[in-house]
Amino acid sequence: MAQYMFLLFDSEEWYDNLTAEEWQQAMKLHGAFAEAVEKAGARILGGEALERSSTASTVKQRQGGEPLVTDGPFIETKEALGGFYVVEARDLDQALELAKLCPSGNVEVRPVMDTSADSQPTA
Repeated sequence: MAQYMFLLFDSEEWYDNLTAEEWQQAMKLHGAFAEAVEKAGARILGGEALERSSTASTVKQRQGGEPLVTDGPFIETKEALGGFYVVEARDLDQALELAKLCPSGNVEVRPVMDTSADSQPTA
């Protein structure tokens, strides 16, 4: 089975007036997603919610110079990376079907690269 990173992007505005009940409901939706993944014969290998993008720092490597550390995310967007899952699925088709069940505004699905000594990256 292959591994896929599900990157969860959404507007951070929903945090502004979030109640405890709304947070619990969101967590229930993610719990239901985890159950659906297992029911489909796939597995969630890991995942976490992330703090707001305003808490991010970026380290930019500079050729011939010291790395530059700045506050905030690398790019400004309307939607921010809010969390991720690492999912083991049969293939990309199954990963995409599972991503459709994920309770996030936008889910980027990307294969995890095999970096073992006997593998070569695919183009």
